[in-house]
Formats: sequence, structure tokens, C-alpha cells
Amino acid sequence: MSLQDLIQGAEVWRASAASPFAPGVPSGFPQLDALLPGGGWPSGTITEILIPCLGIGELQLFLPALARLSHGNRWLTFIAPPHIPYAPALAAAQVDLSRVLLVHPRATIDGLWAVEQSLRAGTCGAVLAWPAAADVRALRRLQLAAEAGRSWGVLFRPGQTAVAGSSAALRLQLVPTPGGIDVYILKRRGGWPVGPVSLDLRLNHAVAMPVSAGSCA
Repeated sequence: MSLQDLIQGAEVWRASAASPFAPGVPSGFPQLDALLPGGGWPSGTITEILIPCLGIGELQLFLPALARLSHGNRWLTFIAPPHIPYAPALAAAQVDLSRVLLVHPRATIDGLWAVEQSLRAGTCGAVLAWPAAADVRALRRLQLAAEAGRSWGVLFRPGQTAVAGSSAALRLQLVPTPGGIDVYILKRRGGWPVGPVSLDLRLNHAVAMPVSAGSCA
């Protein structure tokens, strides 16, 4: 078989062709969507969010997508959040609170199990989790569970884990800026790392949703 025959094959993706990815859930930030596979947050995958500390606007980044998903027939599940998500801010962002579940596991191993089961069940549109620890093997299991359940998993992890390997389909590193955040895409399907994408959280979201009283020094 010649190289030309391979190029013409349907199984070969070319950078100049249209995106081979299923449409993603719009993030609410067009400049970010332009760089995400499928033009938005990808379903059936794990998105890993690396942050220097809690409360830099990491949840505000997901409010538009969560609002959209909450008006479907699946759950938004928060597993082991460091603080109870602020319900008035969720409601003000048009998130249907009747579709929100909070899960507080008793131990680290229970937390990973809860994330995996929630992703695999197929009843959750999004699973947001704050795992205390997750190695490469655990992340691989979560990625496979997300694919099986066609669920979108979001893992919030410390920024220093950026140097570790990960099976997550999408990895973002967030850096706080005055009034917003800089987003660095460390890993994405079908593209090279890129960034920063500077987002002003005040433009899209007048409502803050803190998860921690702390801030980065």
C-alpha cells in the first residue's frame, strides 16, 4: 500500500481536515472553545484541572457548561469538594439545583471508587471531583469509566502534578490573574500544548462561586 493510499483512508486524520471529534459542550469562552477538541469541553473523557490553590475561579470556568448540562436528564455530581458549592451562585448561573448531587466519601480509596462508579453509570452529565491522590493507573481507570458512561469528568488537582504522567484526555493548568485566569493547555487530543489563553471571568459571570476561603499568596 502506498503512502497516498494511506492518506486517502478514512481512518487517517489530517490537520487541515475538519475536526474528527464529537461536538463538545461550549465553555462560554469562544477563545477557549477554539482550542478545545470538538469546540468545547469533551464528553466521555477526563479533563484534569491543575491549580496552584483553591478559590482562583476554577469553578466559574465551568458554570456555563454546568448550566447547560443541568437542563438535561443527567446529574451533576460533586465528589469530595473541599467546601460545599455555593448554591445561590449556582442558581444565579442558571444551574438547575435539582440535578446537583454532593458526595462526601469517607476515605481516599472510597473517593476514587465513587468517581469511577459515577462516571461509568451513564447517569451523570458531569462528575467534578477533588481526589486526594490519583496515580497514573487510577487516572487510566477513570478515563475508561468516562468513555464507558459517556460522562464528562473534571478532576481538580494540585499544580505540581503537572510533571506527572496522566491518562486524562485534556489537561489544563490555571494561573490566577486580576479579574480572571490564564489557561495553559498542557495536553489535548489532536493538538499541541498551547497557552496562555487569558480569560476575564468578570465578563461572562457576574456571580462568584467560591469553594475555599483561601487564596494564592
